[in-house]
Amino acid sequence: MEGGVPLPVHTVKWKLRLSEHVGPDGAICEEAVESLVNAVAAAGATARRWHATGPLAFATAVVRGAPNRQEVLRRVSCGTGIRMCTLPGETEAELTFLAARRWLGWHAGPLALLDIGGGSLEVAFGRGRLPDFAASLPLGAARLTREYLRVQDPPGPAELKELRRRIRHELRDVAARIRWEAPRTAAVSSRTFQQLARLCGAAPGRHGPFVQRDMHGADLREAVRTLAALPAAERAQLPGISAPRAEQSLAGAVVGHTALKLMGLRGAVVCPWAIREGVLLRYLEEGADWWTDVTGTADSAGPSPGATLRIAGPSV
Repeated sequence: MEGGVPLPVHTVKWKLRLSEHVGPDGAICEEAVESLVNAVAAAGATARRWHATGPLAFATAVVRGAPNRQEVLRRVSCGTGIRMCTLPGETEAELTFLAARRWLGWHAGPLALLDIGGGSLEVAFGRGRLPDFAASLPLGAARLTREYLRVQDPPGPAELKELRRRIRHELRDVAARIRWEAPRTAAVSSRTFQQLARLCGAAPGRHGPFVQRDMHGADLREAVRTLAALPAAERAQLPGISAPRAEQSLAGAVVGHTALKLMGLRGAVVCPWAIREGVLLRYLEEGADWWTDVTGTADSAGPSPGATLRIAGPSV
């Protein structure tokens, strides 16, 4: 990368869906652990094939909050030779904010960032390169779907009412802080927000990452009504909603609309960069010592909400 936009020369994904393979206590089952080990090993092999620096492997909530987290991390290390760390939710928010700032530039001014994953909602605000304020809340789309929207399909009014009450309660203090800061620009990132933006009328992904994509609160309110009226299987027929995320799309939409409303934001710009790009950018800017510090301290953090597995290679 010399003076240009850091875009990947090669990308590959392994869809593990770890959140679908946890027990009632949050423990990751044996089959899912084996799939995780295989995916990390495959990432390492891919990095070697492309002559890239070894993968920067990190996990968010599904692993971080699991009671067998240390065993999972040990299995990955022993089975692949790659050390995988867990990142605290606030660190996720900070790194995602960095990615959004780099993508949107300084003209965005005071910036608010919202990123929703399977287990958590990350929120950050700042005027500079890194946020002045960052928080992680247990408001992930998969988590809330599991806790509130499994009784009926589609859910009834009572379920949605309870869901909104939970979201408002969790967001109260963070939303007040964002309102007080009065950001010039609000940005949203993550696959969930990208799909919701498409449902709200934003350009499809095939138009490329450099197309401006906005998501307005009024359109998101209508999206909530549309999603709530349909069984999960039928939501996948809507623009932008993929079959694997159809079930959790309603919870994601309710979180997004409620957050924008409570924070006094009329809408947001969709940022194609998120936590993965934030890790890579920080690595490129500060070097391997930064990652060593992260992996040396992050695993000691107590369980907190988040999302999934990410593996990034710093050769972009």
